[in-house]
Amino acid sequence: MAEGMRVEPDLEFIKYVKNAGGDTLKKCYQCATCSVVCPLSSDTKPFPRKEMIWAQWGLKDKLVADPDIMLCHQCGDCTAYCPRGAKPGDVLGAIRAYAYTYYGFPSGLAKLVSKGSNLPLIIALPALVILAVWWLSGGMSLPAADAIDFGMFFDSHKDHPTLIGGLTLNVLLIDAIFVPALGFAIFAAYKGVSNMWNNMAANLPVKSEFRPSALQFVSQFLVPSLKEILAHKRFKECGANHNRVNGHLPLLLSFIGLFIVTTYGMIRKDILGMFIEGTHGPIPLADPFKLLANISAIALIVGVGILWMNRAHMEEENNTTPTFYDWFLIVKIMTVGITGLSAELARLIGIPVLAYLFYYMHLVSVLMLFLYMPYSKFAHMVYRTFAMAFEKYRESAFAKNIED
Repeated sequence: MAEGMRVEPDLEFIKYVKNAGGDTLKKCYQCATCSVVCPLSSDTKPFPRKEMIWAQWGLKDKLVADPDIMLCHQCGDCTAYCPRGAKPGDVLGAIRAYAYTYYGFPSGLAKLVSKGSNLPLIIALPALVILAVWWLSGGMSLPAADAIDFGMFFDSHKDHPTLIGGLTLNVLLIDAIFVPALGFAIFAAYKGVSNMWNNMAANLPVKSEFRPSALQFVSQFLVPSLKEILAHKRFKECGANHNRVNGHLPLLLSFIGLFIVTTYGMIRKDILGMFIEGTHGPIPLADPFKLLANISAIALIVGVGILWMNRAHMEEENNTTPTFYDWFLIVKIMTVGITGLSAELARLIGIPVLAYLFYYMHLVSVLMLFLYMPYSKFAHMVYRTFAMAFEKYRESAFAKNIED
């Protein structure tokens, strides 16, 4: 070590990593086997070897500013080949969990979602919001079996929608809950990603005056990253956990499909509903968007089911301790899919109690997905995308520095 260089370990950070699934951290003796098998590693970037020693030394500030942490797809190759059982993949997962909390905004909510002991409160907050709106709207009464319409969930007049300014009461209340929740999640994710980007830029080993315009950033860095994600290129480079792509890809496509359907539903009910009669009721089963919705829901359940089985198998095979960070998202997404499909089936069969119960649970689980996205493992969707964009920016910055 160079004379005068001081290492000040963050002991609380080390404790967190060990408790969050990285309990094997200290077994690493820097043999570099993990860097040999990892596709992300290069001669100038020994990943994850350098991250393992930084974690052992408690160098939190270096790790949360390291884009390679977010680029890791947890392929499992490093863990499978590690001769000491240090499980680098699990350590890196624990570091990412810490980073989501570290960058989370507001910090209090980020810390709340990071602990499994807070699960009752994590569920209760959105559950009470939906329940309170349901009760205050007078919509808690059940319709007849042949008149079940989730478009009347928040409306006491089950036989005819209450119109306010051309919009149904149900649409207004749904929008009043979920639009702000989505807006909040997007803003919180933006704050976290912005802080991460600034930290990564400040820690570039080579300083550069290269500052891309907004158009350059989108066209040269962000769009290519999104294309790479959609193609699942890096997942396909995995060895030990190669079959994760079989679950992750249909899950990703299902979210895209459900986004399209949700957008269509908002246009149909929120905009056209003000001018055209008959757009407030359930969408017919034969409607192309309804078919896309059901196919996407099945793909979501199948995709997350494959990931569920893969996670359970990996934990059993590697003797890995299950963590709240890993399982909270898996169970939450499965709940979204199961409750949504169950609500539809109960409506078609004609059982109001089950239909409304499952729909209530579906609304709660979707609200949880929105509110907690920036702090749970779901945040990798945003952080990894921008880390990949930063990787491309970093290459351009290095190239620009050489030219100068």
